[in-house]
Amino acid sequence: MGKKALLLGNEAIAQAVVAAGCQVATAYPGTPSSEVLPAIAACADRLGAPTVVEWGANEKVAFEAAIAASFAGARACAVMKQVGLNVAADPFMSGALFQLKGGMLLISADDPGPHSSQTEQDSRFFAMFAKVPCLDPSDPAEAAAMVKDAYTLSEKHGVIVMLRPTTRVSHSRQTVEVVEGFELGTPVKFEKDAERWSPLPATVRRAHPHHNTRITRIQKEFEVDWGRYNRERPAKGKAALGVVAGGVAFSILCDLLDEWGRDDVAVLKVGTPYPLPSALVEDFIARHEKALILEEIYPVIEMQLLNRAKADGRWNGVVPSAGELLPEVIERIVLSRLGETPSEPDVSELSAAVEELKLTPRKPQLCAGCPHRASFFAIRRAIPKAINPSDIGCYSLGVNQKAVDTALCMGGAVTVSSGFYMAHKATGQTHPIVAALGDSTFFHMGLPGLLSAVYNKHAFVLCVLDNSLTAMTGGQPHPGLGGKPRKNDKGTAVPIEAAARGCGVSFVEAVDAYSMGAGAEAVKRAWEHAKTHSTPAVLVFRHPCMLLRVPQEKIPVTVLEDKCIGCRYCIDYFACPGLVFDEEKRKTSLDIRFCVSCGICAAGVCPHGAIAAQKEGESA
Repeated sequence: MGKKALLLGNEAIAQAVVAAGCQVATAYPGTPSSEVLPAIAACADRLGAPTVVEWGANEKVAFEAAIAASFAGARACAVMKQVGLNVAADPFMSGALFQLKGGMLLISADDPGPHSSQTEQDSRFFAMFAKVPCLDPSDPAEAAAMVKDAYTLSEKHGVIVMLRPTTRVSHSRQTVEVVEGFELGTPVKFEKDAERWSPLPATVRRAHPHHNTRITRIQKEFEVDWGRYNRERPAKGKAALGVVAGGVAFSILCDLLDEWGRDDVAVLKVGTPYPLPSALVEDFIARHEKALILEEIYPVIEMQLLNRAKADGRWNGVVPSAGELLPEVIERIVLSRLGETPSEPDVSELSAAVEELKLTPRKPQLCAGCPHRASFFAIRRAIPKAINPSDIGCYSLGVNQKAVDTALCMGGAVTVSSGFYMAHKATGQTHPIVAALGDSTFFHMGLPGLLSAVYNKHAFVLCVLDNSLTAMTGGQPHPGLGGKPRKNDKGTAVPIEAAARGCGVSFVEAVDAYSMGAGAEAVKRAWEHAKTHSTPAVLVFRHPCMLLRVPQEKIPVTVLEDKCIGCRYCIDYFACPGLVFDEEKRKTSLDIRFCVSCGICAAGVCPHGAIAAQKEGESA
């Protein structure tokens, strides 16, 4: 036995990728997948593996680079979250029919709940849609083990293989063996064959039946040779219930059964939900008087069964059709199927503790000192009646400042602005539109929409909130910064302003996000230019994220109680955790637990001058 360590699920997956001899690893960060690529880079650095590790500008870019490497015979992987697979859907669907040369692993991490996503979609559905084999791990150790088997399966059949961890796999910890070596990759050589590597209609008409045949072969393999992932935990004696469980639901169910001391429930673990080992599942269901299917989050296993009548699940409402299958949810479902009533949790001690500590629930908020807060305040102050589309990222929290009207998807701030412009144009109206998106999102999907807006002469202001990293997903670099995951590996930084001008934008300015007065004036100038010239204008609000710990001037502030009239303007439109409102006194005060002395709120946030920079020697 080698050395063991308590690893995050994503770290366990990452070291398995390096150990398997992956030669090209790409990704775009997105929770819960974000830690995988940096962990691949760290493991490759530790072992001296030659793996090329790179962030793509978006998931489509990352996937296409990885699958191209497999065309040349390299083992490759692309990493993303479930909504990132939407972005990569075009090459994913096309690549599914190719006869690949090197192993191709797609790691698509799902977020049932959701915890940090705009959807809780199920990537297993995408695997079924594309007819791509999918492996569904139940814990970090199994996820790591599946990586090697995924590459073997991929190269045996020439197919993309999806590994689909969920949040509870990616972000849980388990003791696993530390990887101390790696397989050597095969020499890379691209063999020219346009018919093989181009999805021409005539080629697809031949490739699709061939692909169907290999999926049938894989299904038979899953029935017979994949017992380590598709296995039964039998009951002792006659089972009162048979449960088919996939992913984390299997682990939770087994923990509950052990906790209850029950041995009258049989469980069939399904680790290969597509193509489903149907005969295995159908035989299990047939052997039990009562059966249940537990899977997150869509009925992927259920839909592949020819007869679901004997097995309860989502199809008949026994299993909820949305939300995580948390332990308390599975407990309620299973006990009800056993004819028992689940006990109600005793929360009296928790409630008493909350009351004693005077804990007040808070909405998710931008961090104290976050430059985005100042940017949103300036944007809203400049043109209060503007329509304000935003995007996916930390800046979605501008909703708390009443500075965000829409947030559709990555890059949607730009294209939604175009849609609002066109809708008003259709009725002969002109309405101010001031959109906001982050620096990483600008490169991810903002550029195509901006290019289209310039081409079509759409008048709006696009504010790029540049905090010098991809903040929400953990601080990864992006093309605007030039950083790369591996040590001593450097890229080229692409300035946001240059990229905007390259799209044909004629008005491009940058301001310090902390300078709210200058920012508001710049927004007004930008809108006048956009309106006058029927073109988008770009403003870059630039200031480092507080998480970067960049040294900056400390400006302690104080709230002058005699000037505070209780209007809540600072709370409702600035929304900093360092400012709190006392409902009894009807006054705002400073919460020193959160205030970072950035001094922004003293720069004119209060219309009555109640928030001011603290004078030397004065206490807050």
